[in-house]
Amino acid sequence: MTTLTKPDVRPARAEFSSGPCAKRPGWTPAALEDTPNGRSHRAKIGKSKLKLLIDKSAELLGLPAGYRIGIMAGSDTGAIEAAMWSMLGPRPVDVFAWESFGNDWVTDVTKQLKVDAEVHTADYGQLPDLSKVRKEADVIFTWNGTTSGVRVANADWIPADQEGLVFCDATSAVFAQDLEWEKLDVVTYSWQKVLGGEGAHGMLILSPKAVERLETFTPDRPLPKLFRMTKKGKLNEGIFEGATINTPSMLAVEDCLDALNWVEGIGGAKATMARADANLAAIAKFVETSDWAAFLCEDEATRSNTSVTLKITDARVAGLDTDGQQAFVKKMTGLLDKENVAYDIAGYRDAPPGLRIWCGATVDTSDLEKLGPWLDWAFAATVAEL
Repeated sequence: MTTLTKPDVRPARAEFSSGPCAKRPGWTPAALEDTPNGRSHRAKIGKSKLKLLIDKSAELLGLPAGYRIGIMAGSDTGAIEAAMWSMLGPRPVDVFAWESFGNDWVTDVTKQLKVDAEVHTADYGQLPDLSKVRKEADVIFTWNGTTSGVRVANADWIPADQEGLVFCDATSAVFAQDLEWEKLDVVTYSWQKVLGGEGAHGMLILSPKAVERLETFTPDRPLPKLFRMTKKGKLNEGIFEGATINTPSMLAVEDCLDALNWVEGIGGAKATMARADANLAAIAKFVETSDWAAFLCEDEATRSNTSVTLKITDARVAGLDTDGQQAFVKKMTGLLDKENVAYDIAGYRDAPPGLRIWCGATVDTSDLEKLGPWLDWAFAATVAEL
């Protein structure tokens, strides 16, 4: 219930940003003490750390035999664009987009690469018609829409005998949602999301079918060095063994290894998925009794358990124009920031005005439970000034 009385208890950690996200519980800079500072990533110690990160990631994710995983520059964006620039062209493309980053991939496909494509979009909070997927086409989609709070419920809509490659931007889904690897050929994500790692590094997962495409298709476009994954017509295996294309941050590598050790220690990916589910449930409990907030994604089956988006339904705010609503959200979230209760929870700049609360595995459910009363307080304090 909204009230102008400040709650007594604050969340222990106020980091609810959707990227970079909260560190794993108990993290301190001491986790980085084993970093080989001042050493080359090509040295034995550097290569061993990078290879360990790759191997541990593959093991924890349960990748099928024959799938390769490597480290790329440019976070998730660098990984997905390297794949698109290197592999798109032999087949028509179906692009499914329902939020900001998915729309970026639409731009890449239609305006930059200019390949034969059909584009399927939906408004924020909804999914496009996934039944329009063509078996003969390559497919590009975002498993979890970070800016919209909408995810696909599963991969049942992808034909079991899909002929084209399936490209999946899974940056805010990996380690929080159960991806069906056998139906995915190119999967990308970054350390800064569910793992709570640092930005700038991306992960690229390739199926055997994707490797075949790389080795048999030569695109008729220039490829920057950061996108080149083959040498003399064969896959550059070094990328998937720790020989990164460019210099990685060994501090960020050490931090990611710490996060992976934490995942392993709490029971693996199933445990991180369970933590994200519990966090979503905490927000759902708050929404159930709220007289001013609702989920932007109305379909529970496709509601994200990481990037949770809320809209403001109170008529005094919903009746404002878009600029007025954005100003309200800015003022409301500013109060929460000033109180050191919640940082960075305003909705994405291109999304409808509202809140976006990160609920990935590194966030503690108890902090989300404590956040609810503060949301009510901040809303009441802000709406009282309208």
